[in-house]
Amino acid sequence: MALHSERSSVYVAFHFVVIALLNLTSVTPGRGSSHALSLLQPYDFLYYSGVRSYFSEEWVKAAELLEKAIITKESLFRVRRQCHDDCVAAGRDAFNRLDSEGGSLWDLWTLDWIQQKAECLRFCVGGSVTPAGQLPVSTDIEYEFSTRNPYNYLQVTYYKLEKLQKAASAAHTYFVANPSHLEMRNNIEKYRRMEGVTEEAFQDSELENEKHWVLYDSAVQCEASSDWVQAAEKWKACVNNTLRQTDECRVQCEVAPQRLPEDRGVNSNDGVFEKAAALSLSVLSCQQSCVTQVATRPGRISSQEDFLPTQLEHLHIAQFKAGDISGAVQTLRSLLLFYPSDKDSLDNLQLYYETLGGDTESQGTQPAQEIVRYFSRALEEKRLLYFGMENLDFSFTDPDLWTPEDVVPESLRINWRAEQEKINDKIKEGEQKEEVDDSGFFSGGPVLQVGVTITMDDQVMNGTNRVVLDGVMTEKECDRILQLATAAASAGDGYRGRRSPHTPHETFEGLTVLRAAKLAHDGMVNQSDARLLHELGERVRELLHSYFRSPSGLFTSFTHLVCRSAVAGGQEGRLDLSHPVHVDNCLLEPETNQCWREPPAFTHRDLSAILYLNDNFNGGDLFFTNRDAKTITARVKPSCGRLVGFSSGPVNPHGVTALTRGRRCALALWFTKEKIYRDMEREEAEAMWAAGGQNVVKKDKEEPDGGATPARNARNQAPTERSRGRGRVTGGKDEL
Repeated sequence: MALHSERSSVYVAFHFVVIALLNLTSVTPGRGSSHALSLLQPYDFLYYSGVRSYFSEEWVKAAELLEKAIITKESLFRVRRQCHDDCVAAGRDAFNRLDSEGGSLWDLWTLDWIQQKAECLRFCVGGSVTPAGQLPVSTDIEYEFSTRNPYNYLQVTYYKLEKLQKAASAAHTYFVANPSHLEMRNNIEKYRRMEGVTEEAFQDSELENEKHWVLYDSAVQCEASSDWVQAAEKWKACVNNTLRQTDECRVQCEVAPQRLPEDRGVNSNDGVFEKAAALSLSVLSCQQSCVTQVATRPGRISSQEDFLPTQLEHLHIAQFKAGDISGAVQTLRSLLLFYPSDKDSLDNLQLYYETLGGDTESQGTQPAQEIVRYFSRALEEKRLLYFGMENLDFSFTDPDLWTPEDVVPESLRINWRAEQEKINDKIKEGEQKEEVDDSGFFSGGPVLQVGVTITMDDQVMNGTNRVVLDGVMTEKECDRILQLATAAASAGDGYRGRRSPHTPHETFEGLTVLRAAKLAHDGMVNQSDARLLHELGERVRELLHSYFRSPSGLFTSFTHLVCRSAVAGGQEGRLDLSHPVHVDNCLLEPETNQCWREPPAFTHRDLSAILYLNDNFNGGDLFFTNRDAKTITARVKPSCGRLVGFSSGPVNPHGVTALTRGRRCALALWFTKEKIYRDMEREEAEAMWAAGGQNVVKKDKEEPDGGATPARNARNQAPTERSRGRGRVTGGKDEL
């Protein structure tokens, strides 16, 4: 159907203003009181009531109301979605008559269609939600729920009610969106040590709305392990979930009550058309902003720009490497809708055509229909919004980098180009920015142990806070620890029993200090060897504490003896790494040069070390890179008694080259400046030895920080870096 342009603008304005006005009115009166009690109440009222009960220390009531507020909000969104779907056909007859009616009747048929659809929505929503529950909530309430503050209150409430499993779950859910919150992080560690709290408690209760991020991370992991079939499946599911989540957001913009034009500063002298246009543009702007909302991880302020095109780029590459050339052509054509002149994409398309040979049917594959619909709608919305900016003084921030220049009116292009140049300059500045280590460590301090020499320092290793020390162990000590590893290391230790956590071409075995102490107590390994394993950790700690001139105390956070062995007969043509490039205390995004200090990274780690035990193997070199995970800045070949120490943060991305023959063993150690994160198992082993070898179990009843007050919800604690790309490389325990 094609409407004349002047009719189209009025139709759009009427459509949104009538729906919004009718959504703001009360539901049809005359319903029974029993029915009213079953309707959804205002979730902001339930939340405020729960908070009041919380501060009155009415814990049972507080838990009930806070839980109900969360559930009611979710139910309200589902009702709106269902009503939107149920009312799609409302007024269709009147709508279909628009093209056939001449003269002035078209506006009446437009109103007929809008009124029928509005009546359907009003009746549908009113059948499930109270009149008060349909009103818009304040921006403060929106902020409270977007930062997951209800879970902040719930974790203390559950603790007071001795429901520790629920308390841990609430704490974890809050922490996912507030990863810089030290107090909540400490609470989670305390919950982990409490009896009755299992690992299942530490699940994100809001995960249902973040499935696209779970699939995104899973797809990246499949890429890292070169599992291209699985990667293609995950990326495709990620694209579909991103589109679904975007659509859910757009529906809420349309069905949820909107503020009237007067509330948006529209001139009170404006007529119905001006006010209707302002409201319709506000709805369109809301729907455009869904791109940013969906592309923002929980706890982040900035979105990942080009989120959908980035997924399409990953998808077509994964499909090509998985052998699905036709699928790769379709996905690449979909990507070219956004960037039609991108040289790399056009070159890839030509490569795919050549690979297909004479398969002309596959070569003619068109872009995916769902992407075409997404692109076409977004483009038309942008045209309307830029028209509003130029002629109606409307303010709009375009969420996309791919917007074609010809969509922007000529009068706005100068400012638009200036903004684009600022973005490009910021990208270049970020790429050229010199790396600064804010860890508080300063290399170059004295080496206190006799016989230990500095082999490589910052200058030789082209980095910051890096060092290689030789002579830390004798050959005899290396042999003793190697024998201990052979006798006691267990397969997959540190990786939940997975023998090959990083690559199928190698197997992993590990041993902790506490397990060595217990085995020594049972007479299964030499007692002196177990004590040597413990003593080496202290030896390394003292060396690095001095060399890196730590201004505060340095505590051992984790010690792990780990050996990796090359799988015989499985090394030919190998292209992967023994351990992918990663950073020890943050999540590395090589494409954006960002490193996010949040779970599942071990954010408490401050200093890392690897003490090597042997060199009779091929490959297995440690290497350092820039944040791009590609540019190698230093390489270290293992040998007995060689210690590599470095700060654990984003200035030191590192990985391990493929081990192609033999067995490589090393002692991996991490240190922290926070005493709360010291290695409790290490202390338990020390207590065993102090008690003459008897097992000692310490159980402390710890209360989460904050007592009856929830962890403070600081608005500015979330990372502010802007993410512009894809890819994250993470590891398990990160043993090197």
